[in-house]
Amino acid sequence: MERLKEIEMTLPIEPVQQARPRARRIGNGISMYDPKKVKDYKILVAKIAGDKYTSEPLKGDLIVDLTFARPIQKSITKSERLKRISNEHRPHMKPDVDNYIKSTLDGLNGVLWDDDAQIVDLNAHKVYDVIPHLDIRVVEIADY
Repeated sequence: MERLKEIEMTLPIEPVQQARPRARRIGNGISMYDPKKVKDYKILVAKIAGDKYTSEPLKGDLIVDLTFARPIQKSITKSERLKRISNEHRPHMKPDVDNYIKSTLDGLNGVLWDDDAQIVDLNAHKVYDVIPHLDIRVVEIADY
């Protein structure tokens, strides 16, 4: 498997999960749209990633690794806080990691890659951190 290009970046943004789309009636039809929080997240992800990566979107097959760092709640014990910082305890509650994935991949379409259909291998992780952020690693491959 030959690597053509690799991108790594950290986005200083709190991950937002994809929510159910909303619907509105327009004439005789129905229009679907993202809730405001999700729409704003996708726009911000695209802007920050686009500021960091100024080349053309990748064209080949992709391997993508995502780490979603959630904030640590304030109302926990000091010992639990330390366990979360050290990744001894990981976030196993909602939102689900797949909902974080969907909103993030949609936001990166046209920025890091043309379409998320190019992704042939995907790894995603939820962790706690003092400062919420999103770590992205994308590897373009020639032969998969």
